[in-house]
Amino acid sequence: MASNIMSKCLLALLLLNLLSYNVQAQLSSSGFYARSCPKLQSIVSSTMAKAVANEPRMAASILRLFFHDCFVNGCDASVLLDDTPTFTGEKNAFPNQNSLRGFEVIDRIKSLVESSCKATVSCADILALATREGVVRLGGPSWPVALGRRDSTTASQSAANSNLPGPASSLSALISAFAAKNMSPRDMTALSGAHTIGLARCTTFRSHIYNDNNINSNFAALRKRNCPSSGGDNNLAPLDGLQGANRFGAHFYQNLVAGRGLLHSDQELFNNGSQDSLVRQYSANTQLFFRDFAAAMVKMGALSPLTGNSGQIRLNCRKTN
Repeated sequence: MASNIMSKCLLALLLLNLLSYNVQAQLSSSGFYARSCPKLQSIVSSTMAKAVANEPRMAASILRLFFHDCFVNGCDASVLLDDTPTFTGEKNAFPNQNSLRGFEVIDRIKSLVESSCKATVSCADILALATREGVVRLGGPSWPVALGRRDSTTASQSAANSNLPGPASSLSALISAFAAKNMSPRDMTALSGAHTIGLARCTTFRSHIYNDNNINSNFAALRKRNCPSSGGDNNLAPLDGLQGANRFGAHFYQNLVAGRGLLHSDQELFNNGSQDSLVRQYSANTQLFFRDFAAAMVKMGALSPLTGNSGQIRLNCRKTN
């Protein structure tokens, strides 16, 4: 009996190891294009350096593009596709409309890459690399970007509408949305720290500053100056609450502890709930936040990639070949 139980345990362990290997083997090392496109990394790095120097907010915009791509049918660059007569793309889905930006930066990188190594590097991999470069340019952590993704040949507006958590989400809804992607509450809280950079439109936080009780009254009054109860939908405010939009750090969590979360969904991370302790830890330990953010970005970048013979290498990120 004991030997039978031991055999079953060893078999279960072997299956788990094989599953883990298959997931990791979907993508290759960061040297995937070392021979086929040796200038790739330098092209992405230099182009993002110029883009962020010209407009620091662009780092947040590219990061948002990556998140909104990966959470909808995996990291396949579907978010970059324009509408066609045969399918409606994701750009005008409710969470993306009048919100996603940075497409022209990815187009620029893709054009330079195509000139260096034609039909070799996917838009999905370019977006993954550009995302890391943008974060690093604003003082955030780096992480290894596994490569080998291929591009989708279609997109899904309905999936974008249903998969992406919104600014009015509750903590339980956020946890569920990330769990559906095999990501933990800790992953979710760390990735929410992306809001340490970037700006948000008045329409996304108006309800929070006018209707919620879990908000610092002085902070609410400050934000109301630029976000009236009606009108001014496109007026902008920094996502991190107060400090600004151009430096990646732990101030986002410090503001949550002080009741200065700009979005309802962000303040839900510190609202007498299960993530309060972790938010306090991140607010006091930038390196812990950086470590967990980098690990979660690696995990997110491996969400359902197209590899091998699946998909294609698009020549233009906005349309299929």
